[in-house]
Amino acid sequence: MIQINNLTKKFGEKEAVNIANLHIAKGESVGLVGNNGAGKTTLFRLALDLYQATTGEVLNHGLNVAKSEDWKSMTAAYVDNGFLIEFLTPEEYFYFHGEVRGLDRSEVDRRLVRFEKFMNGEILGQKKYIRNFSSGNKQKIGIIAAFLAEPDIIILDEPFNFLDPSSQIEIKRILMEFNQQKGTTTLISSHNLDHIVDVSSRILLMENGQILKDIDNKNGEAVAVLNTYFETK
Repeated sequence: MIQINNLTKKFGEKEAVNIANLHIAKGESVGLVGNNGAGKTTLFRLALDLYQATTGEVLNHGLNVAKSEDWKSMTAAYVDNGFLIEFLTPEEYFYFHGEVRGLDRSEVDRRLVRFEKFMNGEILGQKKYIRNFSSGNKQKIGIIAAFLAEPDIIILDEPFNFLDPSSQIEIKRILMEFNQQKGTTTLISSHNLDHIVDVSSRILLMENGQILKDIDNKNGEAVAVLNTYFETK
């Protein structure tokens, strides 16, 4: 599904990512953890062809993301507010995403029903532009737009940020539902170890751009490993 080969990214003399080999199989739920500056967001941006790699490659469905556009129809992501079009209303933004994905408005409306609890009556019908929403609701809008496509792969960077506890619980339910029922491959990062352990069957621990540990979390055993590591930092 995703294959990384000899991938590096440098900003000047600083090496932000250095991963020799990483394979993520179809249907895996993968969590990425690490302290600030570990390289998590840079890795996601490389995987989405938002950064040009210094060396190496990222393959998505066997396609080099830097040389093909075809993988984009099978992948969706929300990394930060730069993904939003803030002069649109949420409805306009969702319909725009639907149009890009070949969905008519009635199908977008049908798919939005799944997210009613997550939206909590605060997103649709507000008659205001995205730029005028709170940080938490902007986060929700971006996340929902990514899920609307029902992609093979979904990448979310710090999806729990700015969300209240009820919304955090709901986004975890949505992530697990897509992964377990639709077979969606999920890649998420978070500073919150409890959240990442809850939704990930495999956890990658990053430091200084490298993957230090690749932890099987199918039985929840990653908690002790992660706590031991971060307690020493």
